[in-house]
Amino acid sequence: MRREPTARQMRVATELRRLREAADLNARQAAALLGVSPAQITHIESGLAGVSETRLRRLASHYSCTDDAFIDALVAMAIDRTRGWWEEYRGLLPASFLDLSELEHHSRSQANVAVLFVPGLLQTEEYARAVFSNRIPELSSDDIELRVQHRKARRVVIERVAPIGFEAVIHEAALRIRVSDRAASRVQLTRILDLSEADHISVRVIPLDLDGFSRGGSTMHYLSGPVPRLDTVVRDAPHGAALVDSEAQLAEYRARFHKVEAASLDPHRSRDFIHRLVKEL
Repeated sequence: MRREPTARQMRVATELRRLREAADLNARQAAALLGVSPAQITHIESGLAGVSETRLRRLASHYSCTDDAFIDALVAMAIDRTRGWWEEYRGLLPASFLDLSELEHHSRSQANVAVLFVPGLLQTEEYARAVFSNRIPELSSDDIELRVQHRKARRVVIERVAPIGFEAVIHEAALRIRVSDRAASRVQLTRILDLSEADHISVRVIPLDLDGFSRGGSTMHYLSGPVPRLDTVVRDAPHGAALVDSEAQLAEYRARFHKVEAASLDPHRSRDFIHRLVKEL
């Protein structure tokens, strides 16, 4: 029995419950199909117990799920035993930090809309330190440093040999707000410019003087999974990250990102825009 299932383990559990409910079966009926107790199905669907490949495929068959790519992806998630670098922080940082790292590690791409702060993967250490230093309630210096080093370590997904695709649409407000001082802001903007030269990184800017635009008022991190049904949206919340994974909501966020992207400056004009901001500093 697991005490703290990870976000990916919970996703497998959630998807199995959704498949069962779509098949109009209750936990007792599902248990009968596997020859186990209803409590075992409850444990699997709550993420407290794992499920083998054989049992997962048998359940999917009984639930009349014919999406082979989706089932294969669920199996890969269910049997995955990866212990990544983020495990070093278990017990030191909230579980949501580790869940985000694991989701990013397994994602194929990430799309961000940033309104008040530069996206975490693009932040310099000084910028990240200033962001964490202004949290309420205040964090100790040790807790701040742990968060800064964790954020720095997350960059591996865009710096490794086979990086994920990374798209960021950043509101001008986030680029202008000085979370630290003028010098730190200049270094941060210069880092964004340097990173935006990479083929796998795209940075677009939403200018303040864009008429009639309201869709850029919501921060989001869209992580693409192995198949679209397993994508995840990470939303910042006062007490930790909130994960969105229902098909209807994912479709809504995909549409929202494309509209925000279409309304923003293209990457070339965005670079020119950020260059002007650097000169102002």
